Amino acid sequence: MVLGWIDWLIIIGFFALSIGISFRYKKTGESGLSGFFLGGRNMPWYLAGLSMVATTFAADTPLAVTELVAQGGIAKNWLWWNSLAGGLLTTIFFTRLWRRSGVLTEVEFINIRYSGKAARFLRGFKSVYLGLFINVMIIAWVNQAFIALIQVFFDVEGDTLFLITACAMLFVVIYSSISGLKGIAVTDAVQFVIAIVGCIILAVIVLNSSKIGGVAGLKEKLPETAFAFFPAINGASLGKGFALTLTTFLTYVGVLWWSSWYPGAEPGGGGYVAQRMMAAKDEKNSFFATLFFQVAHYCLRPWPWIIVALCALVLYPDLGPSEQKLGYVMAMKEFLPVGLRGMLLVAFLGAYMSTISTQLNWGASYLVNDLYVPFIDKERGGGEAANDKKLVKIGRIATFLIMIVGLYITTLITTITGVWEFIFQCGSGLGLVLILRWFWHRINVWSEITATIAPFVVYGSIQVKRFVFEKAYLMNHTLEELETAKADLWYYDFAYGVLLSVGVTTLVWVVVTYLTPPTEQSVLERFYERVRPKGVWGSFGSPDNSSLKWLGIAWIMAVIMVYSALFLSGKIIFHEWNEALLYLASGVISYLIFMLSARKGRLFD
Repeated sequence: MVLGWIDWLIIIGFFALSIGISFRYKKTGESGLSGFFLGGRNMPWYLAGLSMVATTFAADTPLAVTELVAQGGIAKNWLWWNSLAGGLLTTIFFTRLWRRSGVLTEVEFINIRYSGKAARFLRGFKSVYLGLFINVMIIAWVNQAFIALIQVFFDVEGDTLFLITACAMLFVVIYSSISGLKGIAVTDAVQFVIAIVGCIILAVIVLNSSKIGGVAGLKEKLPETAFAFFPAINGASLGKGFALTLTTFLTYVGVLWWSSWYPGAEPGGGGYVAQRMMAAKDEKNSFFATLFFQVAHYCLRPWPWIIVALCALVLYPDLGPSEQKLGYVMAMKEFLPVGLRGMLLVAFLGAYMSTISTQLNWGASYLVNDLYVPFIDKERGGGEAANDKKLVKIGRIATFLIMIVGLYITTLITTITGVWEFIFQCGSGLGLVLILRWFWHRINVWSEITATIAPFVVYGSIQVKRFVFEKAYLMNHTLEELETAKADLWYYDFAYGVLLSVGVTTLVWVVVTYLTPPTEQSVLERFYERVRPKGVWGSFGSPDNSSLKWLGIAWIMAVIMVYSALFLSGKIIFHEWNEALLYLASGVISYLIFMLSARKGRLFD
């Protein structure tokens, strides 16, 4: 892509602004661990919420949506739209609890909820497993998408691509290490505004180009199935439509959101989402930040990407399966004039940087607060007791080390889909424990350890079964015949793998829970007094559970409300006014019931 001097001026200005923001909040970052990893716990809801949305808007996100639309039309976005129920469950039930807990990290929660040496082990294990192992895999797949973007943008190859990525990561390390989370959040907000405005401008330009001819022209050039909002169930996929078996559809919409752990969509909250909740200045700001995140994540962001993705089907019909995601970038190259090219490049750089900065800061918080302090520098204690300025230096070192490991893993990853499947299936079954540990005193550390390990055993067994089958099959068949045979085998089906993992894991952790001693009474009492959760807490806790039913109604109405807003936006864009009126009515009714039940459930108190 040819960039003019205006484009380069925009890019340089963006980098200068990011550095300027980091120095503006340098004092907050240097005030201690709470300042560096939680921004001093005083973020307003809009800043924390924008930071969440920006983090989930990575360089790979528009490309991934483009690929989904190319494979199955709009309906294939249900592969991520299905997470809304879990996100709103966290919003309604857990935001206040996380803020009330007072912990510095999600992993530190183990220290206040469980007891014994097993809890100490679990905290140390998760600090490395989440903060380093899972974290660098996420960083690596974001880097891979960034590399693909740069490759198409500038027509560069090989070592040059890796060098550009390494320089981009180093820049992120510098500005995120200067200010900590507060500067990251402010930068996130600026980056998100630039990114979403840029994506909207691109969508308008491409849609109204002479090659597309607006909404009417787009509809004429693509089959109706490409515009379907819902997948066909137990039906054949026609044209660009998307079909699922009933089992697979129910797995996506009815099981995954509560049973499976996945970064950014942890049941009960976790990771960088929990980090932003705990960084909010009070419980109410924590709630509104997360609610804003869910609405913006599902209703505001998708449609500009989907529009460009549909146009790319018309503009570049000959792209192969591995190239379909690049249709978005090719549209940028073809339709953007000088000036807007720089703006869109900045938008993608901002999307990339917001995700990487969060992953680095969040991962470093685990390695410092939950590994270094309790296991290496034991005298400091941990949490707020370890709020020492010297530990900020350790945090900066950890940030840099995560960058180095992330770059190395980037060179090893060959398929983003494989990483996605590994993380999802190895977290299937853990979700229910992460939810119930807030509501049921009988959940103990062995429940969580079992639910963490069991999915790996199931996943490993499935992989062994696949390996044995492939070796035996290839003795008498070709690779092409093997690919055909896979379609009829349950252990190659993602949904069946998830259901098996959830079923086995749930059975095992329930049995283990009753066979092992409960958490020490004194620990449970302190936890109950500190967090004041609802649910079943034995003889020492008598919570007023009357509000739970109203919160449950509020949650159901919130799900209907946000889905209605999502589909209403789409119907307005595609000029389908009758269906738009139906979604408008659904949205208004669900909103009114949500507000009523939320007040009765004292959600806004």
